[in-house]
Amino acid sequence: GLLSVIQKLKGSPEQELRIVLLGLDNAGKTTLLKRLASEEVSTITPTQGFNIKSVHSHGLKLNVWDIGGQRSIRPYWKKYLGSTDLLIYVIDSADQKRFEETGQELAELTEDESLTGVPLLVFANKQDLVTAAPAAEIAEGLSLHTYRDREWQIQACSALSGEGVQVEMGACGLCGAGRGPKGLRSCLSSLQDGMNWISSQIMNRKK
Repeated sequence: GLLSVIQKLKGSPEQELRIVLLGLDNAGKTTLLKRLASEEVSTITPTQGFNIKSVHSHGLKLNVWDIGGQRSIRPYWKKYLGSTDLLIYVIDSADQKRFEETGQELAELTEDESLTGVPLLVFANKQDLVTAAPAAEIAEGLSLHTYRDREWQIQACSALSGEGVQVEMGACGLCGAGRGPKGLRSCLSSLQDGMNWISSQIMNRKK
C-alpha cells in the first residue's frame, strides 16, 4: 500500500522522475503546476512552448514538464514523451464543447508506445465553475474504465481557487474518483495526496 511505499522511500536516496503535464489550451495546466510548486497563481500566461518545475515529494524529485496545449503545439507533444514515468492530463471541466476533442487527444496519447504502461492521472479542473461537469461523468466520457493496460485515477479540483488542491476534497464536496483496472477505491483527498499516488505508482512500476 501507499504507507509501505512512503516508509521505504524515507530511507532511500532521492530519485529523479519525469512527469509530463498535458491537456488542451486553457485547461489550467500551468496554474495547477504553480499550485503544486506553491507559487503565486494570480498572473498566468499561456504556455507557448514548455515549462519545467521540480517538486520534491517523499524523497522523490519530480521533474514536471508543462507543455503548451494549443492546436499548433500538440503535434509536438510526442517528442516529450520519452522516458516518462507518469502522464498528468488536465481537463477544463466547464468547457463541455471540447470534451470530444480533449478525449481524442488523450486517446491518441495513451496509444503511443512511449507511454505503454505509464500511469495516468487526470485532473478534472475548474470545478469552481457552475457549468463544470462532475469528475465521474468526465471519466465515463473519456472511457477511462476501458484502460486495462495502466493504472489511472481522476481527481476533481480547481487550481485557481485552490479547492481540491490545498484543502481536503471530502470537505468541499468536489471529489469524484475513478477506479483503475486494479480497483482503486478511494478518492484523492488533495493534490498532495495526488502526488503521493504518483509516487506509489512510479515506484511500483520501477520495481
